[in-house]
Amino acid sequence: MLLVVVFVLGYLAIASEQLLRLNKAASALLTGVLCWAIFTMDAGSQEAGEGLAHHLSGISGILFFLLGAMTIVELIDAHDGFQVITSRITTSNRRRLLLIVTVLTFFLSAVLDNLTTAIVMVSLVRKIVNGKTDRLFYAGAIIMAANAGGAWSPIGDVTTTMLWVQGQITSGNIILSLIIPSLVSAAVPLLIMSIWMKGNFDRSDIFSVENSRTTSSKERNVIFFTGVGVLLFVPVFKTITGLPPFMGVLFGLSILWSVTEIIHKRKDTGHRESLSVAAALQRIDTQSILFFLGILLAVGSLESNGMLRELSLKMNAAISDMRITTLAIGLASALVDNVPLVAAAQGMYPLAEFPQNHYFWEFLAYCAGTGGSILIIGSAAGVAAMGIEQIPFLWYLKYIAPLALAGYFAGALVYIGLAAI
Repeated sequence: MLLVVVFVLGYLAIASEQLLRLNKAASALLTGVLCWAIFTMDAGSQEAGEGLAHHLSGISGILFFLLGAMTIVELIDAHDGFQVITSRITTSNRRRLLLIVTVLTFFLSAVLDNLTTAIVMVSLVRKIVNGKTDRLFYAGAIIMAANAGGAWSPIGDVTTTMLWVQGQITSGNIILSLIIPSLVSAAVPLLIMSIWMKGNFDRSDIFSVENSRTTSSKERNVIFFTGVGVLLFVPVFKTITGLPPFMGVLFGLSILWSVTEIIHKRKDTGHRESLSVAAALQRIDTQSILFFLGILLAVGSLESNGMLRELSLKMNAAISDMRITTLAIGLASALVDNVPLVAAAQGMYPLAEFPQNHYFWEFLAYCAGTGGSILIIGSAAGVAAMGIEQIPFLWYLKYIAPLALAGYFAGALVYIGLAAI
């Protein structure tokens, strides 16, 4: 009970960051450490140590992925590489840009993954839109579209990938089954937001004068296409080698790092250092990475303590309809990381009872993937966007959460209807 109380208080502190004037990263780290300390007192140092070591292997992979992807994006930004895209997005109309951003994010997240796509697209919008309020709404649309786009692809969301790797779903079937519900999940918030996002926004279209003097158009194009190329290569690298995604990101970072060193090797030290990986590492938002670490540590303590599995078993006993159970898992993924929830479901429901491509596994992939959009801390894409754009938790809860909830249930109803045909 003490563990649950600390976990809940920690989440409340994160949600009340603006009121408490306490950085969310500090609250998350404190919550994560205290949860494991309480678990250690209950289970003993040996069991807790083994559990912590188990979770750190997965957590470190996510953090290294985030670190590598953010560094790649920062390198592209430092070279004004996003001008390649922003110069082609000439519209100043709020609705038109919303449509462009949503469509790009939805399909890009299926090829990359929702985390990388959110980082790239939020960074892109920051280069185009000058107004903070407008950027917050676009960031919300990016989070919803990234999670919806990742749900129908076997490489787009970590939970869909888990189901694919463990044999619960096949790649072709999950694409055919979920692409329409996922489209609806992204389209409903888009249509609602289009109602009030009228008129024009204040364009930024400002890129670094200093960098423009030291990087040519050719160099900007090389860095942009190399950076995007290595990000697109991440799922290919995973398929070829079988190594986790963070290894692909680190491989891509090493390639981009080498390219930047080569093209700037003849420049003076000051200009070369401002465009280096070392400078990019100093500019990335490390506090968002620490925030992510704290959240994952706290959730890991609940999983090691058996609370998540116990909760799943109680849900299964209380709810006979698997569709309602799956919807509840998706709603829970808005508060608790969807990875342990899906892992618990994989352990609870054997393939003998629910064979490959059973509607339960497909519906679970949709619900776990899109349900995280309901709260900003419910998905990796949301946490990343929160760190980059400094999105207040309560602002997201007020303006974006109802849209995400509407999209979540709309897509779910479409899936249930199509499955019944």
